[in-house]
Amino acid sequence: MTIAIRVQQTTFDVGAEQLALTEGRCDIGAVVSFTGWVRDFNERPDVTALTLEHFPGMTEKALHAIAQEASDRWSLQGVTIIHRIGRLEPGEAIVLAMAASAHRHAAFEACDFIMDTLKTRAPFWKKEHTESGSYWVSERQSDREAADRWEHS
Repeated sequence: MTIAIRVQQTTFDVGAEQLALTEGRCDIGAVVSFTGWVRDFNERPDVTALTLEHFPGMTEKALHAIAQEASDRWSLQGVTIIHRIGRLEPGEAIVLAMAASAHRHAAFEACDFIMDTLKTRAPFWKKEHTESGSYWVSERQSDREAADRWEHS
């Protein structure tokens, strides 16, 4: 099982990342990926940009733990998690999560789990910039509920 974790300012190429995850592998029957994008609305309707901050080292460790937990729950051949930091504008990719497995169900569930737990366990801080000012975004109850459902499954 391979785990690739990166936190970076630069964008990523989903196709290149999938190739890196699967190249030379014949034991992978499914790769499920999720790409999250910056949108122009969230808490307020006029988001012009986001700034994401993190604790180097701590963030990568948390993402690795999430990937390892996914692998412990499902039979996976590989996991890739890439999360961007810095200032991002609407329309830019912000996160990529990929899970590779022999069968699609494990890959789908693992990718869903990774994103639900990443939103609540990974130490990222998000500031939204709007036409009327900037503010730090708090954890949402819906994110907490999504992560909590995995505690009982």
